[in-house]
Amino acid sequence: MHNVILNERPGLQLRVRWLRGQMHPTHSGTIPSFDDPKSFVLDIQDGVVATRLSQIGALLNSGVLKDSPLQHVSLAAQGAQLKVNGTLHKGVPLPIEMISDIGTSSDGRIRMHIAKLRVLKLPVKGLMQSFHVSAGDLMGAKGASNVQVEGDDIYLNPEQLLPAPAIQGKLTKVHIGKDTGDLVCVFGEARPEVVRVKEWRNFIRLRGGTVNFGKLTMNETDLFLIDASDDAWFSFDLTRYEEQLVNGRIQMTPEAGLHIFMPDIEKIPSTAANRRINVEWMKNRNIPPPAGVAE
Repeated sequence: MHNVILNERPGLQLRVRWLRGQMHPTHSGTIPSFDDPKSFVLDIQDGVVATRLSQIGALLNSGVLKDSPLQHVSLAAQGAQLKVNGTLHKGVPLPIEMISDIGTSSDGRIRMHIAKLRVLKLPVKGLMQSFHVSAGDLMGAKGASNVQVEGDDIYLNPEQLLPAPAIQGKLTKVHIGKDTGDLVCVFGEARPEVVRVKEWRNFIRLRGGTVNFGKLTMNETDLFLIDASDDAWFSFDLTRYEEQLVNGRIQMTPEAGLHIFMPDIEKIPSTAANRRINVEWMKNRNIPPPAGVAE
């Protein structure tokens, strides 16, 4: 992938500057399918992926911190550090502000080292004084399966934070984007590719193996999804890809591959015909196209 916005779910976007990896079936004997995000795992070999801090905060509030005493979390960049504001329920609600250095652990998780912690806007030295607040208190006694606390360090597992399709890969660097304020995750050694391909068109390309999408099963896959517009990002939504496919232009290559020029998901007209396009029609060969699609 190059310059692709992956719309994971409403309110959560991954900005993929560059990514190389493999799609593995979730279960042996099955074929990865665009129509079932849980059917495959994306194993990232090299990549640079960014996410808005505001969207990460919403993700934490919606599920990751469900059983944590820390609620109503908001994230913001403070230079190269991460600022976290929230309400800690420790007997009484306590407004807290946490400033953390951010990086990676040796096993490829996101590491937040708490540099400063304020409760009621008062500094808490050593994190264990006036209100007896520690990093462990922020996550609760049990914490979450994707969150671990050790001393003043909080570890997040990116493989378990995101919705399907699942991702895995060696996380080598995490930092706050200097110009964007986004959280930037680097997998493997992706920097050379980012520099070399910055003038390329935005695209997603799949080669080799077998993949299902709609009524098609493609063996020895040669599938090129190309941004039809001349803008900075290709906005792709796996849950609505059929709308992008129907509103795009398909070209077969001499090698029997497919080049599909697709509009960004936000640029597809909200017409009755487009709203009737669904995965069931894409998969069932006996269902005629929705009215207006083939006109």
